[in-house]
This record gives sequence, structure tokens and C-alpha cells, in this order.
Amino acid sequence: MARAIGDLMAAAGVDNAHFEDLHPDYNVAPTKDIPVVVEHFQNPRDASTEWQRNLYMARWGLVPAWAKDLSFGQRTFNARAETVIEKPSFRAAVKSRRAAIPVDGYYEWLAPQTKGERKQPYYVSPKDGSPIFFAGLYEWWKDPSADNDAPWVLSTTILTGASPETGSEPKILDELAGLHDRLPLPMSTAMMREWLSAGEVTKDEAAHLVDAVVAGAYDVAAEWEMYPVDPMVGSVHNNGSQLIDPLDPNGGQGTLV
Repeated sequence: MARAIGDLMAAAGVDNAHFEDLHPDYNVAPTKDIPVVVEHFQNPRDASTEWQRNLYMARWGLVPAWAKDLSFGQRTFNARAETVIEKPSFRAAVKSRRAAIPVDGYYEWLAPQTKGERKQPYYVSPKDGSPIFFAGLYEWWKDPSADNDAPWVLSTTILTGASPETGSEPKILDELAGLHDRLPLPMSTAMMREWLSAGEVTKDEAAHLVDAVVAGAYDVAAEWEMYPVDPMVGSVHNNGSQLIDPLDPNGGQGTLV
């Protein structure tokens, strides 16, 4: 993510941002802090107050309230749409703590087609430069071994679904099918409104919301583009806008994020 906080707030329709600045990051990895959009009552303890859309920073990797330590989130940065309703790590959050995860784009690695080749990273993003809003979940966690003054930690995860089938139209969907068998699930503006504002729901209602996200994801992804980038993105020590420059097929660079 590399855009001004005011621009992100406007794109997300956010009422309040709970941090002052958004530092550009072109190589976001799990356990880093990322922006998340959530809706809750103006006074979270009073359901008679108005809903507000809020922007927070959250640790990428969901840590349920019952987890013993933060390391739990190292294996929960994604949540499969097919099992999110049943899996203990996610089943509480999907009924009441749904989020939207804004990104400028994301990297995916294409597996080698022939023996001896290296994996090739691709950058995927909307053609019009607008942010993607992935369906996600969030949780608040406090260290159970610490005293009452221990800070609360906000964490999040991104929902994934099956990639489009090979031969899908438009061309970008066919390209995504060949890139990876999983797809982080994007939402339209209308779907994000429904996902965020549904409040606390039953298990069946949560399943309906997840199904609706899955059903609309390919229509959103149809407006994306993808191109190869330099493999240096594979190291978290590398950062900067050069990571999303198109890879020159003759070698070198062209002229999460």
C-alpha cells in the first residue's frame, strides 16, 4: 500500500482513521501491520448509536482471543472461504468481525513450467489504479500471561477462494487461473457495504455472506491486470516502488502492496 491516508479514506468511505500516517510499503509480508476497514457502532458498547466506518492498522495473521501467543497468527494470514465457517480459528470472527483489507495490488509467484527454471513473481492490480478491497476478518487479542495493562492487539486475515477455471474470459481471468490455484477474494463497493454492515449474524447468514463474496469476486478481478516483476521482491529486505516496475523481457527493470 502506497497512497496518502486521505486518498485511502475517501476510496474506502471511511469516517475515522485511528492512525496519523500511512507509510508506503511495497513488500508487505505476514505479521506486518496493514490497514483494515471495519464498521461498528459509534459507541461500540451501545447498539443505539450510529454505525461508523473506521480505518485501523492491524497485524496480518489472525490471532483469536483464545490463542496463547501472537505466533498463532503466522499460520492464519489467509482463511479459505470453503472452511471459514467451520474452522475454529475463524468461525467466531466471520459471524461478527468482518473487515475489508485495502491494497494497491499483490504479488503471486508462477511455478516453473520446466525443470531448472526459477519461479517468476507477478504483480496483480486494478487497471485503473484504484485500490482492491479484499474480504477479511479481524480479532482483538491480549496476552493472557500479562497483567491487565497489557495492550490489545488487532489482527486480521484475508479470505481466499478457488481461482477461475482455465480458459475463462476475459483474458485476465485465464491468466489468474494459470498463476495460482487460489485467489484472494476482492469485493465490489456494494459487496463491501453488505460484508461490513451486516452486524452480528448467524452461522447460516455468515455462510450466505461468504458465498456472496465468492460469487462476485471474478467480476471484480476481471478489471485487473498482471505482469512479471523482478524476483528481488522475494526478500522482505527489499522495498520501494521499483518492485512493481514491469520486468524488461531483455533483462532488468522497465522505465501488498
